[in-house]
Amino acid sequence: MKLEPLVCQSVEVRPVLVPLKRPIVSKVGAFDQWPLILIDLHTREGIVGRSYLEPYLKQAAKYIVPVIRDLVAARAGTPLCPLDDFQHARRALHLVGYEGITMIAIAALDMAAWDALGQAAGLPLAALLGGAVGKVPAYNSNGLWLSDVGGLAEEAAALVAEGGFHALKLRLGRERLQDDLDAIRSVREAVGEDTKLMVDFNQGLSFDDALRRCHALDDQGLYWFEEPVAYTNTDGHAQLAREIRTPIQLGENFYGPRDVWKALQAGACDCVMLDMMRIGGVSGWLRAAPIASAAGIPVSTHLYPEACAHLMRITETPHWLEWQDWGYPVLKAPFALEDGQLIVPDRPGLGIEWDEPAVKRFQYE
Repeated sequence: MKLEPLVCQSVEVRPVLVPLKRPIVSKVGAFDQWPLILIDLHTREGIVGRSYLEPYLKQAAKYIVPVIRDLVAARAGTPLCPLDDFQHARRALHLVGYEGITMIAIAALDMAAWDALGQAAGLPLAALLGGAVGKVPAYNSNGLWLSDVGGLAEEAAALVAEGGFHALKLRLGRERLQDDLDAIRSVREAVGEDTKLMVDFNQGLSFDDALRRCHALDDQGLYWFEEPVAYTNTDGHAQLAREIRTPIQLGENFYGPRDVWKALQAGACDCVMLDMMRIGGVSGWLRAAPIASAAGIPVSTHLYPEACAHLMRITETPHWLEWQDWGYPVLKAPFALEDGQLIVPDRPGLGIEWDEPAVKRFQYE
């Protein structure tokens, strides 16, 4: 079978603001709505590649969307070759830097291009990359924020029931250590000792506080400590990784594959999690995950459960998929859950389509 190349034609970019079932309350902010940027990459052959971004801030769309449009305008009339395009786009943006909006825009188009190629081949992305569809172990990250400790037990039980989960994400970093201990105890009483608790500090601790806090919590049987301090503090994370028995998780803020290598060289973490819009989309993942795998480091995901589920199926050292339903309000057919695992469906490309009436309802300028 010979596949004809797809030619980039144009892009449609639509910001939407969707409601959250459980408001986010964390060290990085409080949100009861979640912004998404929906990308439809149109090809001359009529195939539309889809992807989305989660830019955190509603106003970020006005900076990101023009960059996406400019990149597509420069590519119009050329074949979709995402691995090549990833390199070319980065070189084209040398003068304004690799991090931030430039990489985010590249990642958006990269994911959409891979989706289009999967559709053209009639294959799910996992199969296109040489793997197979199937199940991916996941933890529920939809709640357990820095909210009142008194409500955590009921919420934890509800989170487990949402998909038969055996692992949950719990946010810590309250003003008092005792409040964090109370939060852990409350959740454990509700879901049992066998449920794994991944802990995220959301970069909310100063380094001296992180040393005290992580040492104090090191005997709590927690699955990992995620970003105790600012992600830029590589040396601080390396010291924590040396001193703390609980694994240190880092990586959602890695911009591109080289950041993975730098962190591992510094001994800054025991496991990594990759974020699709920062690591560089599918092409960035294909370059970054093997760096961790070669070092025997387990690879988890951050946001983007649909795209990430495909990639976990072809990663050598897959660990945990972070599951949220924040994009579900605009998806026509969200992926199914079964016994704490996300099921990658046998649909071409990423396997996502928009619920257009919902998109129109939530769209903003």
